[in-house]
Amino acid sequence: MTTIVDSAASSASAAGTVAGNVVSGAGTVASSVLQPLVFDPLRRLQGGNDEDEINDEDRLWVAVDGMGGDDAPGPILEGCLQAIERLPLKIRLVGEQDRMRAAAADLELEVILERAQASGHLELVPSGPSIGMDDEATAVRRKRDASINVAMDLVKKGRATAVYSAGNSGAVMASAIFRLGRLKGIDRPAIGALFPTKDPGQPVLVLDVGANMDCKPTYLHQFALLGNIYSRDVLQVEQPRVGLLNIGEEECKGNELSLKTYELLKGESRLHFAGNCEGRDVLSGDFDVVVCDGFTGNVLLKFLESVGSVLLGVLRAELPRGRRGKVGSAFLISNLKRIKKRLDHAEHGGALLLGVNGIAVIGHGSSKALSVVSALRIAHSAASHGVMDDLNALQSGCD
Repeated sequence: MTTIVDSAASSASAAGTVAGNVVSGAGTVASSVLQPLVFDPLRRLQGGNDEDEINDEDRLWVAVDGMGGDDAPGPILEGCLQAIERLPLKIRLVGEQDRMRAAAADLELEVILERAQASGHLELVPSGPSIGMDDEATAVRRKRDASINVAMDLVKKGRATAVYSAGNSGAVMASAIFRLGRLKGIDRPAIGALFPTKDPGQPVLVLDVGANMDCKPTYLHQFALLGNIYSRDVLQVEQPRVGLLNIGEEECKGNELSLKTYELLKGESRLHFAGNCEGRDVLSGDFDVVVCDGFTGNVLLKFLESVGSVLLGVLRAELPRGRRGKVGSAFLISNLKRIKKRLDHAEHGGALLLGVNGIAVIGHGSSKALSVVSALRIAHSAASHGVMDDLNALQSGCD
């Protein structure tokens, strides 16, 4: 266990970057055109629009680390209050009470907060001193009553179906390992990010995107099993096509890690292995799950982060100049921004931590309210589809 936490500590910076790349693009879109950040497949699977009336009996409890994030607790509180209005969930918001109340006053959210509490949709749960963004991951062992630990305990005790934190990513990972524990047969948790594809209704789950820089073939084998269950249960893909990220389609291509992992996946009867996936095929829609080591996945993540902004910039530069260009831009700009949002996985709010015995979503430290809403949508979607039952069924055969 110490080895795992030490690994989490050493990768805290990388993991923070990972979560950042999942959610850090929202600020590039002008606030006047921002719409609720909704990942269309998740909205579809939840069976309605944000404007639909929500029945209280359909709401699930989600624990939120209110102190996690660069500007917490303000944006986290604001995002939680918005999520309650849009999503079928109830929130146990964990944090230092005086700072939470002060943030509500600063943002003029006191009335909305009181209304959410009175309706039973939001509960403030007190915690001790929080873990800072620059703390070591092992701080979760010293600060036992920190907000992230209390939030994890709510899931462990069955008082919440999922947990979300935009705090220190290494600490979130370490807390999840200590408090929730790893799934039996899983050596390393993996961070899974949902990437867009040519099919707007079907994303591809890519893992690991940064939790494990150096991997063994057995780790990638386990990532494939985790991703297969998530894609099947939550994204409702009947038979997910699992691919191994590689430099060529042929079985003989790749480094030692790829070659050995290929043999493991080819012989795995619990999933449909669709073969090697080249970089150009990740967004093709030909794969539902793509597995790779965290180093490669993180590079892929950062590259994808830039695609939407670069494309938008190129199109803007190519528009005619002068009055004719301004007229053309007026017609195209909203469409271009929608394209950028679709390409930018950063708009999806958070990344999944798969392999721990509970549903955990990691957000970026700079997450604003809309990113929090999107991350909570991911948490709710995972919690409402029984994914943990099937993940726990992996208990044998993963070694």
